[in-house]
Amino acid sequence: MPDPTSQANYLQITSQHFSLDWKVDFEEKTISGYVIHDLIANEDNVKEVSFDTFALKIEAVEVAGHPVQFSLGSTHVVMGSALHIPLPTPLNSGSKVSVKVAYSTSKNATALQWLQKEQTQGKGFPFLFSQCQPIYARSLVPIQDTPSVKSTYTAAVSAVLPILMSAIRVSPPSEGPAHGGKVIGKDLVTYTYRQPVPIPSYLLAIASGNVVYRPFDKLEGKDWTSGVWAEPELIDDAHWEFREDTTRFLAAEEKLTTNYKWGVYDLLVLPPSFPYGGMENACLTFVTPTVIAGDRTLVDVVVHEITHSYFGNGITHADASHFWLNEGWTNYMERLLQQELRSPAHRGFAMVIGAKLLYDDLKLYEGKMSKYQRLQIDFEVGEDPDDAYSSVPYEKGCNFILHLERTLGGLDVFLPYVKDYVNTFMGKSITTAEWKTHLYAYFKQHGGDEKIKALDSIDWNAWLFGEGLTLPVEMEYDLSLATQAYALAERWDASRSTSDPSKLDFTAHDLAEMDTNQIIAFLERLQSYPALPSTHVQHLGSLYDLASTKNAEIRLRFYQVALLDPTAPGSLAYAQEAARWVVGNDGSGIVKGRMKFCRPIFRDVHAVDAELATSTYSQYKEAFHPIAQNLIEKQWKERLGHVQLLPSGDSVTVRGNL
Repeated sequence: MPDPTSQANYLQITSQHFSLDWKVDFEEKTISGYVIHDLIANEDNVKEVSFDTFALKIEAVEVAGHPVQFSLGSTHVVMGSALHIPLPTPLNSGSKVSVKVAYSTSKNATALQWLQKEQTQGKGFPFLFSQCQPIYARSLVPIQDTPSVKSTYTAAVSAVLPILMSAIRVSPPSEGPAHGGKVIGKDLVTYTYRQPVPIPSYLLAIASGNVVYRPFDKLEGKDWTSGVWAEPELIDDAHWEFREDTTRFLAAEEKLTTNYKWGVYDLLVLPPSFPYGGMENACLTFVTPTVIAGDRTLVDVVVHEITHSYFGNGITHADASHFWLNEGWTNYMERLLQQELRSPAHRGFAMVIGAKLLYDDLKLYEGKMSKYQRLQIDFEVGEDPDDAYSSVPYEKGCNFILHLERTLGGLDVFLPYVKDYVNTFMGKSITTAEWKTHLYAYFKQHGGDEKIKALDSIDWNAWLFGEGLTLPVEMEYDLSLATQAYALAERWDASRSTSDPSKLDFTAHDLAEMDTNQIIAFLERLQSYPALPSTHVQHLGSLYDLASTKNAEIRLRFYQVALLDPTAPGSLAYAQEAARWVVGNDGSGIVKGRMKFCRPIFRDVHAVDAELATSTYSQYKEAFHPIAQNLIEKQWKERLGHVQLLPSGDSVTVRGNL
């Protein structure tokens, strides 16, 4: 079946390589130039090439060096307009042709966010960055915008600010003078890149701003390099935050899978409006500045993005219906690395924290959007895959694979299969059915009827297509690291009958021996109880400095506790405080553009005071990425959901809707 989100005729003719020649114009907020696609016909009598576009200004088209007429189809609100290019001579299977399209982007390019200099860390230069996942590359370049197509690419990009791309830098050198020794913000410099590994369109990425590079220490015996890019004002903090763990994480990932093949693994710390924790762009992971906590407690985001080098960038979902293959596998392997790098207890603890996110989102999709509770979603043609963006493919997918691991006999049995899976499908785009077929074939060969019987015991339909607030099986996780956090939450819950909580035996030392994840677990556990009285919420926030912490992960959970009952006395004051925090009007000047923060905060504030939420958002709307804007504006009609975790010894049984 063709990709339901693409209008390209990629099944008939496929782009194998594309070359970009661009100029970045910060004043006009456009990228202009041309793209040359090298295509191969997959069947006989191919008469045209069609590309996906969205709000692009197409100026001219050439086929094999000769100008041709072209046409743009009608505009679809999600898919954009198909660019139809007739071929002078029909092609037979195996024939190749080059197509050149001259064009420019528009100010409505969903993939691009143009920041004023005031929105950056240094406040001296503007900034540009892209976000092409899931289907926004078509607003950056005419392309077959489907993960079913993987292409290599080269690029020559001219700009007055340094350029970064999801590829290997050719010139000027990364470790040379910034901007090739020219004047930043004034002189036009051409940056060249090459990506020799075929990638899907959503991994095409560009960033431009006043950024500098600092390498990490090279590991002996490794043929890849790694380092971090950031604005000069942030480079010291960024380098310190990531230097100890990034290369260690990647080396550990290689042991579990196979050698890293992309040559370069760099990080780029983006301005705070970046809508995700990280984005696994090939060779250049984009990272939110909210993970720079000053104590390396939040750098596990990098584990997730590194893992995408294998699951997502390497083995890619064929289309949005199979997105869980990317994220479920990545979450599973990320947590397996937690076990390898720390302990089995850390793996279990990460699953517990993820369970809270899962059941919140399962509740959110209850009702008319229940199809988004599924792992494999049958999208209608033209349906927006971002409507289904949630923790479900991440967490439900991870639990599914963990269930497979346990059913098949544990890690000793499952890890050899993981290596075979990676080696079999690396570089390919696959469907869930193809994955399942390989899984059965592997265990038929390595286990015979016993393993096939185990696989047959899985309720495949419930896992892949089931809806509702519960997983098909009750999952138990190691709870040993959560015991202290849960005990403290239980004490706070039991204290609600006391009118003055300051007279109780709570002290700031309660959190002294907890790490960030344990504090998160404590606050999330509090959300499973009825809302605390406003006196208790106030004491909680001041005693533990939760209402002022710079750790965004903890601050978010505190506001979720404070706003648990939108009608409670004091809720309006906390809603006002949370609204100021999320837009950076709290003295920090840093907008919390990461959707993990802004979406639930605006949702909770809206539940308390709809006018406060909408007016605050309207005033600061342009500080958020277009993707975040779209989802924030859609979500206010959706309902909230919460999770309850029930302990049992050193494990936890997870249920929804309790």
